[in-house]
Amino acid sequence: MTSANMEQGGVNPKMLDVAKWIGTGAGVSGAVLIALNVGLVSHGFALFLLSSMLWLAAAVAQREPSLAVLQGTFTAINVIGLWRWGGS
Repeated sequence: MTSANMEQGGVNPKMLDVAKWIGTGAGVSGAVLIALNVGLVSHGFALFLLSSMLWLAAAVAQREPSLAVLQGTFTAINVIGLWRWGGS
């Protein structure tokens, strides 16, 4: 195992990078859907949830506790958002 893998908890750095970029794209897309106010709030929260889960996984893999707490909190909030706005 390389030192780069050891620093990231044994996770493939390329896969981690892909997950982070997908998480970023999902978060930005979710924000756009909600901001446009076109009746797709639940889809926005679904994208936010995907984003926060991917970033939570990245935070755990990189041993970043503050980012993990933030993304874990966002994950819970996004579940509430999906539950609250699930019909829209």
